[in-house]
Amino acid sequence: MFKSLAKWAALAALPLVAAHNALADDVNLERSMLWSAYDVGSSGYTEASMIADAMMQEYGVRIRIMPSGTAIGRLKPLETGRVKFAFLATETYFAAEGIYDFASPDWGPQDLRVLLGRPASVSLATAADANIKTLEDLRGKRVAYVEANPSVNIKAEALMASAGLTWDDVQQVRLPSYGASLRGMIEDTVDAAIVSPGAPTLYELESSPRGLAWPNIPLDDEEAWDRLNKVAPIFEAAMETVGAGMSEDKPAPMAAYRYPMIVTYAALSDDEAYNMTKAVVSTYDLYKDSNPVMPRWDVKLSGRPPVDAPFHPGAIRYLKEIGVWTAEDDKWNQKRIEHLQKVKAAWKAARDDAKTKGISDDAWPQFWMDYRKEALGAG
Repeated sequence: MFKSLAKWAALAALPLVAAHNALADDVNLERSMLWSAYDVGSSGYTEASMIADAMMQEYGVRIRIMPSGTAIGRLKPLETGRVKFAFLATETYFAAEGIYDFASPDWGPQDLRVLLGRPASVSLATAADANIKTLEDLRGKRVAYVEANPSVNIKAEALMASAGLTWDDVQQVRLPSYGASLRGMIEDTVDAAIVSPGAPTLYELESSPRGLAWPNIPLDDEEAWDRLNKVAPIFEAAMETVGAGMSEDKPAPMAAYRYPMIVTYAALSDDEAYNMTKAVVSTYDLYKDSNPVMPRWDVKLSGRPPVDAPFHPGAIRYLKEIGVWTAEDDKWNQKRIEHLQKVKAAWKAARDDAKTKGISDDAWPQFWMDYRKEALGAG
């Protein structure tokens, strides 16, 4: 499914079978809720707070948000049942697949489900003087790799894959943080770095001697997007107009993913997932004008694939009721569920094999990643 943010905006203007902006008076919620989210100051925390405020205002519930700066810190309360809902990003994909932080024996593939996910855009920003016009032009250039940040690096890997490139085809510059990767373009230590277009550092780069440029991403090249989504099937094409070096008159091609997503476990009852989804959608008019990105929580945008894990059946029930969910969405969801069943089966088989071979817990993550690649054809 390939669509631009401009098309998203047009889609959002279409009427639903049932108007979702009318506040629902038949939503059943727990009177007190605890959610996990990104750190205070992050857009994930801010957006969770705005949605919580709207729900508290409309339904009289109490909601407290538990912030964390780490993927494990956000997932652990969900895994233990301390929270039922978490506002997450790409760690949802990592946890569902049992990779990176979740490749340890204590974790493995998590049976996560998504209720809604707000579209966000991302690309490899480049210094204009590096003369990178297309993603193919990254060959031989200095591309930032952020230590211990797989969420950033997998996006760079995916975008490069769309052009048939890997880390072996560029000069990988390892940096200690996301912020350092952006500063590297200003300081002339890197030529390109993964970034969301609204990052403040980009405006500084734009006015610096190096300048800012966005490489062309062919939005209608399905083979390129197939290569991109083979790295992680969480992206779609987008034209972005909000951010440094772009405008309504000068949009930039991007890859879209979901941040934040409202995530829970598959074991959550359908009724709880249904009511939470309905509450978030029904209060949309109370939070949609809170900041420039909140309109993208419109259910016709946030209630459709692709997302980082399958949608919860309770959420799907509501999305069908209001005319958002399609047969195409059902096919996507079933394919993701079938894939994750294979991942869990591979994990079990790998654990049995590791026990037979005496693989230590320290050696397990690499053993699993190798086993997973062989069993699933996935990195």
